[in-house]
Formats: sequence, structure tokens, C-alpha cells
Amino acid sequence: MAIETTLILIKPDGVQRGVCGDIIGRFERKGMQIAGMKLMHVTPELAERHYGEHKGRPFYDGLVKFITASPIVAMAIRGPRAVSVCRTLMGKTFGHEAEPGTIRGDFSCSKGFNLVHGSDSAESAVRELGIFFGDGEILDYETCNAGWVYNEEDLG
Repeated sequence: MAIETTLILIKPDGVQRGVCGDIIGRFERKGMQIAGMKLMHVTPELAERHYGEHKGRPFYDGLVKFITASPIVAMAIRGPRAVSVCRTLMGKTFGHEAEPGTIRGDFSCSKGFNLVHGSDSAESAVRELGIFFGDGEILDYETCNAGWVYNEEDLG
């Protein structure tokens, strides 16, 4: 299995509730590597690039209003099977349906306020990372504990 890099966004509700550290810690404790991270405002133009596939749907305006309402934390998370691992850690989309032990299951009980976004495929991750990160903002480096987190089978 190749190493993947995926996009994770801590949405405005996560920033406003002060649970960024808890959320980031979940990914780090699982063995994922933070390859890029920044606190930022999402402009309406950036929101349109990110949510463009939903344009014209009844919920689109609400998505844009929400994601632009407050800062977010954008992260590039790297590791073996990063897309599926991160999506499992996030839990089901709606907090009231998410399993305990997941980010949404532990911190959300809402349909609208679900704290995090994660790319749904390796292809989406490439596109989304390009929206939120520019050249040189995603770093390659080795962590000192990688040999204790991944074995050769994990690294492909």
C-alpha cells in the first residue's frame, strides 16, 4: 500500500468550540503524519471551488455560508491508506449517527455541525489539497516513530 496524503478540514464549528487540539490529536495518535496545516478564512470563491459539484442544489448556499462564517483549520494528513483511515476516524457524516469513539460520534450530535471534512477518495484528495495548499506548503519529512507505527507491509 502506498502512502497517501488527504485533506482534512476542521470546520468553523470545530474551531469555535475549541476542539481543534482534540481532533488533531486523534489523527496523530492513529499514526498519521501532519504534512501541512494552517488556520485560514475560506473566501466565497474558495468555497465555490471546494463545493462546486453541489452548486445548484438546495443546500449549496448553506454550505458556503457555513464554511465562510469563521476560520477553519486545513490539514494535509499523510500515511498508509490515509483516506480510508481518516474517514473511519471521522465517523458517519451526521453526528447523531456516528459511532462513539469517532470524532463525530464523540463531539457532534448534529446534522449540520459535523466538525470535519475529509476527502472521500485519493483522486478527490489531490484536487482538494490543490485548492487549500499551494506550492511548498505540504512537506515531506520522516518522523522518528514511523518504524514503530508502520511495518513494511503497510508501506508497500
